[in-house]
Amino acid sequence: MIPRTKRVNRGSDNPLRDALYPAFNRTGSGDAMRTSQMPVRVCNIGIAAFFISVAVGVGLAAAIGHPAPAAVCAAIGLYLLFALQVADQWEKVALLRLGRYVGLRGPGLFHLIPVVDTLSRYVDQRVRVVNVTAESTLTRDTVPVNVDAIVFWVVWNAEKSILEVMDFVDAIQLSAQTALRESIGRHELAQMITERESMGRELQRILDEKTNPWGITVQSVEIRDVRIPQALEDAMSRQAQAERERQARIILGQAETEISEKFAQAALVYQNNPVALHLRAMNMLYEAIKEKGSMVIVPSSAVETMGMGGMLATASLGGAKPQ
Repeated sequence: MIPRTKRVNRGSDNPLRDALYPAFNRTGSGDAMRTSQMPVRVCNIGIAAFFISVAVGVGLAAAIGHPAPAAVCAAIGLYLLFALQVADQWEKVALLRLGRYVGLRGPGLFHLIPVVDTLSRYVDQRVRVVNVTAESTLTRDTVPVNVDAIVFWVVWNAEKSILEVMDFVDAIQLSAQTALRESIGRHELAQMITERESMGRELQRILDEKTNPWGITVQSVEIRDVRIPQALEDAMSRQAQAERERQARIILGQAETEISEKFAQAALVYQNNPVALHLRAMNMLYEAIKEKGSMVIVPSSAVETMGMGGMLATASLGGAKPQ
């Protein structure tokens, strides 16, 4: 046997409504209030109409000396208090007459018959955001991750959102969480980190197909954060560092290979042109001693090969001359 939910009387921010129409201030299961219906809101226009009617009735009763006008005007004011309703520009509400759907009301001022008519939950048709979290979910390569995402959605058909689903806010959140977990299981960790936009588009398409019959459109899904365990994060950091060192060694080896090839080509040129070799040697010597205070020891064989004659022991840019 299913236990009945205990009724809870909640306070209200409108004492006048509580005193005049207490039935609309109760929520819970059973006959008093269904979950898809909301208490009738008392708007400022209804309150103004009530006080005006009461004031007119009191004035007429004082003028004619009979209380009947006061009672009639008070009844009219009480009717207008709950009959006049206002929905904001971004809101719509379904009107139910004796439990049957009559139509949508709002935005603006509309009229209902108290007791006979009831209102559904007011539907906000602005863009709304839901935060979705999937914790300790395994990826395709069996890596546990925690993923945070946000879903942007909007109600484009208030009638369907009221009549087709009991609580579309909870339905959106639970559907988004389920779709996010399924999408994580279909992707590897590297794809989730580098392809967040494509993953968000996939989630948006899946959710939109599910929520479109409810009159709701999922505009976009954004993956905010992908967190992995700290031990795995350290291992991935060491792996990335080792990969960078390997790339650096490969680049250094390629540079050495290119340099050796250029030296081999230069040797072939110098082999057939001794004058070019002498000029290159003299240029190297000049580059070595052009800095002030520098000293270079040159073998005599190198000097004789360049045709300079004699033995050059030391040279310096500071004015040292060969003896």
